[in-house]
Amino acid sequence: MARYRGPVEKLERRLGVDLGLKGERRLAGKSALEKRPYAPGQHGQRRTKISEYGLQLREKQKAKFMYGVSEKQFRALFAEANRREGNTGNLLIQLLEQRLDNVVYRMGFATTRAFARQLVNHGHVLIDGKRVDIPSCNVRAGQKVEIREKSKANPQIVRAMELTNQTGMVEWVNVDKDKLFGIFSRIPEREEISIPVEERLIVELYSK
Repeated sequence: MARYRGPVEKLERRLGVDLGLKGERRLAGKSALEKRPYAPGQHGQRRTKISEYGLQLREKQKAKFMYGVSEKQFRALFAEANRREGNTGNLLIQLLEQRLDNVVYRMGFATTRAFARQLVNHGHVLIDGKRVDIPSCNVRAGQKVEIREKSKANPQIVRAMELTNQTGMVEWVNVDKDKLFGIFSRIPEREEISIPVEERLIVELYSK
């Protein structure tokens, strides 16, 4: 299945949770989820009982849409997490966090992961001084991620960095806001990653 390209606020309303898909609009309290905290459509306000499978599927959809990955990519990441030693659910979230587009977002160079993915696709991002245009690229601990010199004056990037004063920065990246580069200092522990996803249910879904 291809990546979802429809109205993202409908996704948040359908899943009933803020997935961080609207950036500055969300920070200003103007998101559709805050105004209409129920599913879209004429039957959106009805209370419905969700099956066990439905709960598992919803958690997978949350993670997939939040990180902006396709179904094929998500399955591949799960397979990699399942192959490694350790808690599969925790490893899955850590692998998602190591994606280059997510690291660009975590460093504050973009207000959304979608914009971060666009920056990478268009060649605005360097890893250890080399241009990388693959959003799914895995960033390793200690690597330097930066905005290329010609793109540092981009008003959207400048505005994104300004908003980090409001949103703060995660502890596993060290960012120089003036020079627009950061170090992915370490892979975060699961308890440090604040996302509305119960990965245990995702593992149950794929384990059937």
